[in-house]
Amino acid sequence: MIHQAPAGARDLLPLEVAQKSWINDRLQEVFQRWGYKRIVTSTIEWVDTLMAGGAIQTSTVIQLQNIAEGRLGLRPELTASIARAAVNRLTTQTIQRLCYRANVFRNPPQGHHGRQLEFYQAGVELLFTDGVLADAETLLLLTDCLEYLEVESWQLLLGDAGLTRSLLKVFPDNLRSDILSCIANLDRVTLENLPLESELKSRALLVFDLRGNPLEVLEKVSKLDLDENEKKAVNHLKSLIELVNYNTTKTLPITLDLSLIQTFDYYTGIVFEIVSLINNKPYILGQGGRYNQLLGIYHPQKQTYPGIGFSFNIEDLHSCLLSNPHLPKTTPPSDWLVIPETPSAVKQAFDYAQKLRKNDDKIVKVEIDLESRTPEEIKNYAQKEGILSLAWISEDGTVSINN
Repeated sequence: MIHQAPAGARDLLPLEVAQKSWINDRLQEVFQRWGYKRIVTSTIEWVDTLMAGGAIQTSTVIQLQNIAEGRLGLRPELTASIARAAVNRLTTQTIQRLCYRANVFRNPPQGHHGRQLEFYQAGVELLFTDGVLADAETLLLLTDCLEYLEVESWQLLLGDAGLTRSLLKVFPDNLRSDILSCIANLDRVTLENLPLESELKSRALLVFDLRGNPLEVLEKVSKLDLDENEKKAVNHLKSLIELVNYNTTKTLPITLDLSLIQTFDYYTGIVFEIVSLINNKPYILGQGGRYNQLLGIYHPQKQTYPGIGFSFNIEDLHSCLLSNPHLPKTTPPSDWLVIPETPSAVKQAFDYAQKLRKNDDKIVKVEIDLESRTPEEIKNYAQKEGILSLAWISEDGTVSINN
């Protein structure tokens, strides 16, 4: 038997670990600058908890076992777990700024054997606050992360799930879900062939095409016969775009896309994706949105609270940053190689190596030669690995250093 990782699973070797850690560390640094505190939730959840928000299909969850209390599964995303923890363990009387870095697990679609099962995410959740200021903070934090990582050629696709659903309420109940599915999946052909009278078909195609320059799209929407909630949503988007573009020297690359909507009711307000095109290949670097009903599902008394968040897809970010000159191209070398000159100098070598490691100002990486190599072999190894300093230890503890 050849022992390999299961289909859909993969190992990360040291260089890829170093590169993804570099990305993650920089993201966490930005999160903390904005006042977000790291939270760690359970990798294992009740399947009913994961599915409670309506965003997760049962087939997506990698289930572990059934026990008397219910079914257990691996988390396919973090928002549900954080929402559960927040309303049960944190005070709901003040804003909670939470961030995370974690692995998530998803079953691939049926018929896609071998597709990736484990993914890595980093993101934030801004809980118990609503309004244009909270939405603006989320988008500005998102763009600050991208700029700090020096991601090139990205676009922010911005929509409003509540507004789009409201614009669809004029359609017959029996066709509304089909229209929503066509819009969510950009399926214009199916939409054109739905049994709609001429006026409603024109309306459906108009909603389908509501994407482009934010002010131009909002101008089109404003000409429709809107109710008060729809007018409020349009004004909210106008204020949000104006606020995030307050720095007139650098307008954010925003495309307003009201077809950006999911077929489930997870999101209630703004939704967004970060997309990038590298070497003619599209990448979704991150996604998120506002969910003002989700927290109430997990609250013991079912009290509703607002929330908004986003997650970065570390794999796609990594692919887009491979040409970044700051991304590590090698694993960090050790600072020292300590070499016992004779077998009887081994204890002195371990003692000296430990003294070098005890540095309060920084991490000092120290290796000990374990193979009794010749001086020439040792120097070749150190040169190959990029080790800066060699310390030769004699039996009486005398140290000879080569830099």
